[in-house]
Amino acid sequence: MFDSLCRTVLNPSSASTGRLVRVAAVTTLAVMILVGPAATRSQACPFCNAVSQTLRQEMAAMDAVVIATATQSDLTRNKDTGEISMKVDVVLKGDQHVTAGSEVKAIYYGEVSIGRRFMLSGVDPPDMQWSCLPINERSEEYVKQVAKMDEATPIDRLRFYYKFLQDDESMLARDSYDEFAVTPYPVVKALAPEMDHAQLVQWITDPDTSTDRKRLFLTMLGACGDEKDLPMLEGMLRSTQKSTRGGLDALVACYLTLGGESGLPLVNELFLNNKDAPYADTYAAIMAIRFHGTEGDVIPRSALVESLHHVLDRKDLADLVIPDLARWDDWTQIDRLAQLFTDADPDNNWVRVPVVNYLRACPLPKAQEALEKLEKIDPQSVKRANTFFSIPVPARDTTGDGTSVVQPSDHAFASTSLGLQSDRLSAPDLLAAHNRPRIGQPLAQRVSVSRVSVSSAPLSSSRLSVVAPVATMAPVAAVMNPWRFASVLLMAVATVVIAQFLLLSGGAPSHSQQDA
Repeated sequence: MFDSLCRTVLNPSSASTGRLVRVAAVTTLAVMILVGPAATRSQACPFCNAVSQTLRQEMAAMDAVVIATATQSDLTRNKDTGEISMKVDVVLKGDQHVTAGSEVKAIYYGEVSIGRRFMLSGVDPPDMQWSCLPINERSEEYVKQVAKMDEATPIDRLRFYYKFLQDDESMLARDSYDEFAVTPYPVVKALAPEMDHAQLVQWITDPDTSTDRKRLFLTMLGACGDEKDLPMLEGMLRSTQKSTRGGLDALVACYLTLGGESGLPLVNELFLNNKDAPYADTYAAIMAIRFHGTEGDVIPRSALVESLHHVLDRKDLADLVIPDLARWDDWTQIDRLAQLFTDADPDNNWVRVPVVNYLRACPLPKAQEALEKLEKIDPQSVKRANTFFSIPVPARDTTGDGTSVVQPSDHAFASTSLGLQSDRLSAPDLLAAHNRPRIGQPLAQRVSVSRVSVSSAPLSSSRLSVVAPVATMAPVAAVMNPWRFASVLLMAVATVVIAQFLLLSGGAPSHSQQDA
């Protein structure tokens, strides 16, 4: 089907166009269902967005890729169809379909002269349909090297593309940027010893550098820079010049990567605890905090959530960080969020559903009690949360030292481990919290607690003697409902089958057409 789609795009007069238009949406949906989850698992450069497919990716999807020379000019080619004859000089891929020295025909509506060079990408052998990319001597050499990159290791690929990041030829610079954008962050970090620090600083401080590239360069500076870069980065954070603060999310993330936990007060002052900060700036800071809580290994989550707590004071933005608190196992904000739910007015009542989801995810009995009270205030919000949203699952801690706001194995000690002296749990509550199955925890791993010293006074963690080991939080992937996964997979397969049926039967003439 992919070949048919490519053939239709490259040859609009194809008879299959009508059938493909009818099934394109259905097929696209099926592909999204099948590959969507896998695509999200691939974590690319955190603040970069690829402009388009890279040349390497395009080559991988083609049946043949060649370097060819035009043997016709504008004067001799078919001007109606745009078809032009070309001679194949070099076969980069698909030598079983095409050979050097052979002649092919491709459609190209741009200006052409005899001897002009092209990279041709072909699909659907043996009647190949070719797309054209004009190249010069330098870009031809680049394309030849790119054809070998699919076999190279990820770090070797970056070594090659690094040389062209700010190339004078826009095609080379754009393709190199896109390759960095789709490369996983750990691979980018691994290139740090080979990065030119001074060159990166020059690119970052150049007012003509585009925002998307500045994001990439700041991500790279976070990998190869040190504390000596902090004054420059702080100056950029405090600047009121829009061009200086372009790519603010990557700028904040870079500052925190190099400054560590000691950099959080400045971020709080400028963006998170500053009620006059524009929404876009605060959101950029939240994205940087989120990056450090999921992919960074510099700042413990216990410090990151303290910064996110400031956003809860801004009722119009609080819903942005509540899911992060739940994912990062921060159960210290039950009272605060319950009050936020109660005080919500028609202008910000959207915050109620995230609050409900937070309480649903919390393993403490106090959360269930709060949820029951809030349901009496707004039963519709509670119903929407239960109907349309799954329970947030605490994410795996990647901050390096294993710290989190509440250790996954220690939910029952949330109040004492976080210093909430005014909100300690009673002994029965501690027992209930330990015996309550956690999100994603297999039934066999439920914890039993015995020999607990019970008194009327509030308990601290030091007064508990836990015999059975406490189960750790299951990974996110482990909580997937197998029946739901099977139903989604079955639906996707059925959709593809229906699409294929429409494709095969759509071209057959109807009875009325036959009678005519």
